[in-house]
Amino acid sequence: MDILNKPILPNEIEWKVQSYTKDKSKTIIVPYITARCVMDRFDAAFGAMGWQTEFKEVTDGFICSLTVWGDNGWIRKQDGASKTKIEPVKGGISDSLKRAAHQFGLGRCLYDYPRVMLKGEIRYIPDNIMERLDKMVIAINDGTFTNKLVIL
Repeated sequence: MDILNKPILPNEIEWKVQSYTKDKSKTIIVPYITARCVMDRFDAAFGAMGWQTEFKEVTDGFICSLTVWGDNGWIRKQDGASKTKIEPVKGGISDSLKRAAHQFGLGRCLYDYPRVMLKGEIRYIPDNIMERLDKMVIAINDGTFTNKLVIL
C-alpha cells in the first residue's frame, strides 16, 4: 500500500478553477488527483482484482464505496461528491471515487500544496501555465519548493 502514499506526479493531477478574488483580479486554482490515478495506483497496490467500487446515487450526488483486499479481509471506506456542472453523473461518480481514495491516503498530500493564483479572471488554465505547474509539482516532490503562495 506504500504506492498510495507516494508523491503525486504531474500527470496524475488535474488543476481546476476553485474561485476568484473579490475584485476578480486573480483566479484561485487547486490540484486534484485524476480518476485514472486512483485506478492505476489501486491496481498497483492491490492488483486489478484486489479492489472494487460501488456507487450509490443520493440527492444531488453520489457515494462511492471503495473496498480493498487487505491482510484481514475486505476493507471498505466511503465518501461522496455532488453532481458536477459538466457531465453531472460522470463527474459526480468520478469525484466520489477520488474522495473515497483520499480515505486510504491517496492524494492527501495535495492539501499541503501552496495556494496558487493566476493573474486575471481565468476560466481555463493555459498550456504555458500547466507547464509551470508541472515543474512546481516536481519541485514539491523533491523538496526544493517551499513557497506557501504562488501567483502565476
